[in-house]
Amino acid sequence: MKLSREVKTAILVISGILFLIFGFNYLKGTNLLDSSDAFYTEFDYNGLTTASPVTIKGNNVGKINEITYVMETGKTRVSFSVDKDLKFSKNSKMRLYPMGLLDGNALAIIPAKDEDYAESGDVLISEVEPGLIKDLSDNFSGISEGLDSTLKTADTLLLSINSLVEDDSEEGLKSAIKEMNLTLTSFKNLSGSFNNLITKNQDSLTQVISNFNSVSKNLATLSEDLKDVEISKTVASLDQTLTNVNALLADLEKGEGSMGKLLKDEKLYHNLEVASGQLSELLQDFKLNPKRYIHVSVFGGKNKDDYEKPEDERQ
Repeated sequence: MKLSREVKTAILVISGILFLIFGFNYLKGTNLLDSSDAFYTEFDYNGLTTASPVTIKGNNVGKINEITYVMETGKTRVSFSVDKDLKFSKNSKMRLYPMGLLDGNALAIIPAKDEDYAESGDVLISEVEPGLIKDLSDNFSGISEGLDSTLKTADTLLLSINSLVEDDSEEGLKSAIKEMNLTLTSFKNLSGSFNNLITKNQDSLTQVISNFNSVSKNLATLSEDLKDVEISKTVASLDQTLTNVNALLADLEKGEGSMGKLLKDEKLYHNLEVASGQLSELLQDFKLNPKRYIHVSVFGGKNKDDYEKPEDERQ
């Protein structure tokens, strides 16, 4: 079937008009293809926006379509829509409640328990959550007090800055800048002196760095050598040696062996003491009477000298 130019033009014009109507209503927040139902409620004042959500038991189930001021009654009429599958009583209340200081307010459905379901276009009873107005006034009051305190602090700061930059101030900004310039000059002089010191001792510093590099290389070599040392065997050998020393000391403490008997046997100590005393007496006698022990005679005579005990035995 071939359409004439006039029919095509008519179809195009009608499509454009329908698209214009749909687009205009969509920009206003009304979706002509939306299957949700529209309801109404009224408040003494407006605390909502078209971006405020419609909730039930904390769940987002709808949106606000339009907010208008009714001249005849002096009330604010709110048009909202919810999902078509949501069923609630026409005796339910629409509560205005705050979501938070930064999140704004929302509209909540407080469902009634009867089954007289609301239909699209019904006007529902409204209420405001207790304390909402008071909370808003308190928040604005707190913000006002904080802003007032901030302004006072800023004013005090500006006064302090003004007093700081006065020419007749002994500790003003000019004095601080002067001190800063002197500090920078001193730092510059110190930097120059440091540079001169480095220049004069460049060879020595180079040698020191070279020595440090050599020492670090030696330490690295030493660490590599320590890796190859069997430390576990050395520690085990040392532990065995200490065990043997402990056993030897235990035997000495018990008086076992020659050294143990020498340390612990009192009889042996007494005999050694007596022998030492006798040896001392023998040496003294040999010193005083050598002829008694060494006899030399050309004619075969005998030594008839008797032994004379000294008065002091230590002589």
